[in-house]
Amino acid sequence: MATHVCPWWLGYFLASPLRRLVENLDKLLDRLITPGMTVLDVGCAMGFFTLPAARMVGASGHVIAVDIQPRMISALKRRAKRRGLLDRIDTRVGTEQGLGLSDLEGKVDLVLAIHMVHEVPDRDFLMRELSQVVKNTGKMLVVEPKGHVNANEFAETVAAAERAGFRAIDGSAVKRGHSRLFVKA
Repeated sequence: MATHVCPWWLGYFLASPLRRLVENLDKLLDRLITPGMTVLDVGCAMGFFTLPAARMVGASGHVIAVDIQPRMISALKRRAKRRGLLDRIDTRVGTEQGLGLSDLEGKVDLVLAIHMVHEVPDRDFLMRELSQVVKNTGKMLVVEPKGHVNANEFAETVAAAERAGFRAIDGSAVKRGHSRLFVKA
C-alpha cells in the first residue's frame, strides 16, 4: 500500500464545492452524526468533511480535526471561522509517530477516516490509536478511493481495524470508493 501524503496545495481542490457533485455528504454523514456527538476527523485536510460534521453536531457537539500538515489545519481554521463553526472544532497537527489524541481516550462517538488510510505507513498502529479514543459501541467510518486503493489493500485495512477491536457492521456502497462502517466491539 502506498504511503504518499497528499500535498497541502491539493487541499484546495479537495475542499472545492464541485466535489459535492461526486460525494453526497448528506447521504454519507446524516445517518451517522447527531447533535451533541464528539466526532474525530482524521486526515481532515481543509475540512471537506469537518465543516459539515461541525454543523451536524450542533452547538453542544464537538469535532476534533487532525492532519499532519500545518497548512491544511490553517486553511481549515480560516474556513471554519468564515462559517461560524470554529468554536465547535478542535484542530490538531499530528505526526507520523502519533495523532496526539491521548487526552481523548474513550471520548469519541464517531471517527471519520475518509480517503486517508492509504497515506499511513502503519495501518495497524493507526487503528490501535483510533480504537483507544472511541467509546465502547462508538463507530468508525473508513472510506478509501478506488483509484488509489484496490480491493485487496482495502481488505487489509478492514483486517487492521478488526485486529484493533472494531467489527464491520456495514459495507455501504460509496461511489468511486471502498467503505466500511465499524463499531467498537
